[in-house]
Amino acid sequence: MTASTPSSSRRTRRRTITAAAVLAAAAVTGAFALTLDGSENRNEAAGQSAVVTESAAPAPADESLLALARRDPSDALAVGRADAPVVLIEYSDFQCPFCGQFARKTEPELLRSYVDKGVLRIEWRNFPLFGEESEQAALAGWAAGQQNKFWEFHDVAYSKPRERNAGAFSAEKLVAMAREAKITDIERFRADMASDKARSAVQRDQEEGYNLGVTSTPAFLINGRPILGAQPTATFKEAVEAAAKVAGR
Repeated sequence: MTASTPSSSRRTRRRTITAAAVLAAAAVTGAFALTLDGSENRNEAAGQSAVVTESAAPAPADESLLALARRDPSDALAVGRADAPVVLIEYSDFQCPFCGQFARKTEPELLRSYVDKGVLRIEWRNFPLFGEESEQAALAGWAAGQQNKFWEFHDVAYSKPRERNAGAFSAEKLVAMAREAKITDIERFRADMASDKARSAVQRDQEEGYNLGVTSTPAFLINGRPILGAQPTATFKEAVEAAAKVAGR
């Protein structure tokens, strides 16, 4: 690993500050409007006090946010072409009910309509918020990715609503999910899940989200434009199509 120079550290710090400012501004000012979804209890369970919906024409995407797309062809926690014109970055927690809602209702449509056609790439970021079970689930997802089964594990984990911090993501249940996801080397899965490499990967995702000002899940960036909360599928489709148009697709 090459040591960072003072100038590169300053550039990274400036990029982080700029990105956080843009995301915060989008959530508070003209690009987005706060609206309650009608259920305080469900919002609290998801770590959100409100759902954010897009209103008027959004401000131009900031280059600092666009640069967060990793576009790594070997990224097991991403789906879609690395050179797709649109990248959706998703900060999620496996225990978050709104994340599950997005996974079951919206993501399949995005996969069919955009990912399969080469227009969209989805990059997952582990953002565990709800304690030990969330953290263990994040580690398990990363471990599944080491056997190219992250998205299969993702689909099993989100296949139905699960009660938070009630044992649904215990070590035993996570192994059962891995088996259901057709992960063949369970011993490797256990070892990868317990590894320092897994913890470092999850921590990297968390730090990226926190540096942006993400405090609840799910949170998304679509070519640098933020969408907060499990919005209707139409909101995501409109954002993807607008981003593709800007990208010339």
